[in-house]
Amino acid sequence: MDYFADSIKKAIRTVPDWPKPGVSFRDITTVLQDRTAFRKLVDAFVHRYHDQKIDAIAAIDARGFIIGSPLAYELNAGLVLVRKKGKLPFDTLVEDYELEYGTASVELHKDAFRPGDKVVLVDDLIATGGTMLAASRLIRQIGAEIVEVSAMIDLPDLGGSRKLRDEGLSVYTVCEFEGD
Repeated sequence: MDYFADSIKKAIRTVPDWPKPGVSFRDITTVLQDRTAFRKLVDAFVHRYHDQKIDAIAAIDARGFIIGSPLAYELNAGLVLVRKKGKLPFDTLVEDYELEYGTASVELHKDAFRPGDKVVLVDDLIATGGTMLAASRLIRQIGAEIVEVSAMIDLPDLGGSRKLRDEGLSVYTVCEFEGD
C-alpha cells in the first residue's frame, strides 16, 4: 500500500501555524481536489476491505462522510452517520468525550445497526482519538462488531491511535505525519 500512502501524503497540504502558532494543519482539501489522489484514497480503503464481509461503514461527522460514502458504495455496504449532538432526527444514543478545552458529544441512531453487524468506522484523521473512541463505544453499545477504525491520516504524536489500540480496536491509516 506504499503506492497509495506516498501519493496521498504528497497531495496533503501542510498549513503552518494554523489555526494557532505552532500547529501544522493537515489540509485534506488538496487530496479531494485532485481526481487522481482522491481516487487513490478511496481505492486504498476499498482494497483494504474488499474481501471482507462488511455490513456498514460508520462515518464520523463531517469529513468522515467524504471517505465513508464512496467506500460504502464500493463495498456494497450501508452507510451510517455518526453525528455531532443534536443533528439526528430519531431516537439516539449519545456519548460525550473530552476536548482540549471542554467536552463534545457524538450521537448515533439507536437502530443504526443490528447486533453482530460488521462495521468499519471511518474519519479523515486520528489525532487524540476522542471522537473515534466515543463513536466506537456507541457502535459497540448497539451490539455491532467493529472490524477496524480507519482514517486517511494518523498523527501518532498525539496518541490517538495508541488509545484506540489500547481499547482493543484494530487501527488502519493510509499515511501518518509525525512531528511538527
